[in-house]
Formats: sequence, C-alpha cells, structure tokens
Amino acid sequence: MTRLLLATLHLLALGIGLGAVWARRSALRGALDPAGLRRVFTADAWWGIAAALWIGTGLWRLLAGMEKSTTYYLQNRYFLLKMACFGLILLLELAPMITLARWRGQLARGHAIDTRRARAFGTISLIQAGVLLLMVLFAAAMARGYGARVP
Repeated sequence: MTRLLLATLHLLALGIGLGAVWARRSALRGALDPAGLRRVFTADAWWGIAAALWIGTGLWRLLAGMEKSTTYYLQNRYFLLKMACFGLILLLELAPMITLARWRGQLARGHAIDTRRARAFGTISLIQAGVLLLMVLFAAAMARGYGARVP
C-alpha cells in the first residue's frame, strides 16, 4: 500500500508542478500590480509544494527500494537523464526563487518592487515546463525497463 501511495503522490506532484509553473509563467507575463503579484506568489507556492512532493516521494522510493533496487536506478541511463533534467530545473529555479522571496518581503513591507526581471522569469518557467516534460519521457522509458544495464 505504501508503494501505491508514494507512486500516486509522485505522479500528482507532476500535475501540480506543471500547472503551477505554467501559471507562474502566465502571471509573470501579466500585470504585476498587487493582485498580479499575489497570482505569481500563489503559483510559485504551488510549484514549491510540487517540488517538495517530488523530492520527498522520489527519495523515499529511491532509497527505500520501494519499486526497484537503488542500484537499478543508479545504473539506468534514463533515470540519470531524468535526474539531470531535475538538476537543470533546480538550477534554473535559483534566480526566480531568490527574487520572488525578496519580492514577497518587499510587498509585505509596502515597498516598491522592481519587476524588470519578470519576463525573464516567465521564460525560465516556460523552459522548466519543457524540461519537466522531458523528465516524464525519461521516467516512462525507465519504468518500462529501457536504459537498464544488462549484466
């Protein structure tokens, strides 16, 4: 039952994450008045929730051997490609994450926010959505046995 729950949460994180990063992209391209910024922050919060679900369930499934052995995953080229995509998503997320946290604080204090980088962050979100879709492709390949090293 734990395997089913973890797999379900891991897949739900995909839907939440893809929707959230797309919503963040759209919000960053819209009006960035206080209501628009709240839309950005809400989408960004859901993106963070998805990331926490992915990381938590993914590590649990990997390290606890819930599906296949850890060795299977670490020797599977599609798993490694999936993790490379995940790493790229995290790397791309650094600037938006830091800046959006700063914007939240500035808005809470009633300060003006310099939103000149919003379009760039929207583009980053679009790229992340594309990389996320590649992750799905690699995960589907891996789940079907592709990329496994034959002894």
